[in-house]
Amino acid sequence: MKFKKLVAIEPVSLIPSAEKELYTLADEVVLYNDMPATDEEIAVRVGDADAVLLSYTSRLERVAMEKCPNIRYVGMCCSLYTPESANVDIRYAESRGITVTGIRDYGDEGVVEYVVSELVRLLHGFDEEPWEGMPREITGLKVGVVGLGKSGGMIADAMRFFGAEVSYFARSEKAWATEKGYRFLPLKEVLATSDVVFCCLNKNTVLLHEAEFEVLGKGKVLFNTGLSPAWDEAPMVSWLESDPKNRLYCDTLGALGGEKWMSHPQVRTVNVSTGRTKQAFDRLSEKVLNNIKAYLDLV
Repeated sequence: MKFKKLVAIEPVSLIPSAEKELYTLADEVVLYNDMPATDEEIAVRVGDADAVLLSYTSRLERVAMEKCPNIRYVGMCCSLYTPESANVDIRYAESRGITVTGIRDYGDEGVVEYVVSELVRLLHGFDEEPWEGMPREITGLKVGVVGLGKSGGMIADAMRFFGAEVSYFARSEKAWATEKGYRFLPLKEVLATSDVVFCCLNKNTVLLHEAEFEVLGKGKVLFNTGLSPAWDEAPMVSWLESDPKNRLYCDTLGALGGEKWMSHPQVRTVNVSTGRTKQAFDRLSEKVLNNIKAYLDLV
């Protein structure tokens, strides 16, 4: 079984061998290398295609899908955790019998390397004064992880490897984390007792409000590794400016919430998606192709 027409409405970061294989999975393949600007342009690009691919940088909304009645498969070449956090209107797609697939766990290794690198630079004082006045190790550092999915778990493991004391907050206690000695605590307790907090949440998940920043307190470091801010903006800014030792680290502007905070003296952002590595593209490509093949095998 093949698709009649497969369209990638934007660049989807597949490696060349995976792009080549797409041509064996559809009678016609159209790959766009620029970003669509509007829903109308997306609908024009999709046209009469029965399969659509997109990355995380565009949205496939109901208004576009309504104009493209032939769609029966949408492949998200990016993370899919929940319908609410997806950049595809999954509820509408389901109502039309359109299958939507996504991938997970393809860029976490690079994110872990990023947070370790930045934390070491801060603690040792590379290019700035050491955070505690003199260089120190991660050993003995109290670390809290908010959201213990794949990337949060990998960050916790990395911190433990370097000798940190790890606590975490998640929707439920994880048996595997307990076995490793990670303490499951209420969110506010994780924030209050940790020197460094890593927010590893799904897109559009906000858990840090005014009360949470109050208990986080002064002299703390906050990392956000998600695709969007994990906080309400006003209390975040108040917390940041309540103590010159407070630090906020985000790899991308999406995680930070915009360019206006990029130049803040207590904000550190490399403005790079640290999960987008050579190895991540290999993993992404394999998973996208496997999703397509699994769908075609079922129809």
